[in-house]
Amino acid sequence: MEDLDLMPTAAFWRGRRVLLTGHTGFKGAWLAQWLIMLGAKVTGIALPPDTSPNLFAAARLQELLTSHLCDLRDAATLRALVAASEPEIVFHLAAQALVRRSYREPVNTFDTNVMGTVHLLEALRYTPSVQAAVVVTSDKVYRNDAVRHAPFKETDPLGGHDPYSASKAACEIVVASYRDSFLREQGVVVATARAGNVIGGGDWAEDRLIPDAIKAWLAGDALKIRKPEALRPWQHVLEPARGYLLLAEQIAARPGLVGAYNFGPVAEQAASVRTVVDLAVAAYQKGEVVYAEDLSDPHEAQWLALDPTRARIELGLEARWPLKQAIDRTIGWYRAYAEGRCARALCESDLLAYGAVR
Repeated sequence: MEDLDLMPTAAFWRGRRVLLTGHTGFKGAWLAQWLIMLGAKVTGIALPPDTSPNLFAAARLQELLTSHLCDLRDAATLRALVAASEPEIVFHLAAQALVRRSYREPVNTFDTNVMGTVHLLEALRYTPSVQAAVVVTSDKVYRNDAVRHAPFKETDPLGGHDPYSASKAACEIVVASYRDSFLREQGVVVATARAGNVIGGGDWAEDRLIPDAIKAWLAGDALKIRKPEALRPWQHVLEPARGYLLLAEQIAARPGLVGAYNFGPVAEQAASVRTVVDLAVAAYQKGEVVYAEDLSDPHEAQWLALDPTRARIELGLEARWPLKQAIDRTIGWYRAYAEGRCARALCESDLLAYGAVR
């Protein structure tokens, strides 16, 4: 595909029944709003939001979609909800998504991320309406030996030192197995999405760089940074969300495009934590930072970059907002929200500025 910078098409999504797991989370809430703007009929399945505030409540998304609170580990309830919603397209984002929490709660992490995915895919086997599914895993699915300084391709070996990364690598194997053993024969096309680190307004989760900065600076405290030189493929949340939407559109039309896709900036545009913090301070126009590397912290890879060539070639996907613009929009969102602006209106403003609806 030669045409780059493609956007999702309203003609494809208008009136289409979409099931979105994890709609109460940060990325899920943004994806839900985009789908609704495109005219999709969205049903969400997730646990209640685990932070206060949270984007799902702040944007009053319960007014815009059908929301079901369900633990993915409850296979029977999940299967009934999936069947009742009769989805045509499925996005699976629900997960225990925090690396440091996975060290504290490894059993819950594996149970939710691996068996939760199994339960969903098993439900899709018995839901004839399903045409395509996108399962979101992570850029951390790759076996990262801590000495590699080359961007990861989708064909690189899977692995994972921490429970979160390992659970997401296991999800990739689970999806491939269900696709090849069951879903392909039923005409259901399935792909996995491996996105780099996301930023954007409305994230209040623990151990996230920009949310931690906003919390600290609003309270008049210093932001404490543990690993300032860690390199990551940072991007605005709308970048991978566009990738998920385009991926669903394309695999529905061309089943041969199934498989795994990286979503993130090219390796040369990956940035260190220190760079991101410097840009955030400049955008916020104030904010104290303390760099104090803590060697007692659990292991996290120091270097991680992705090769997004497949997404560019097959999906026509190219980043729209460079890092500085992504951080400026993110900081601007939080500043406006703190001043009393409506969260939904702020998200809609970013979506329109991004060109989400044409």
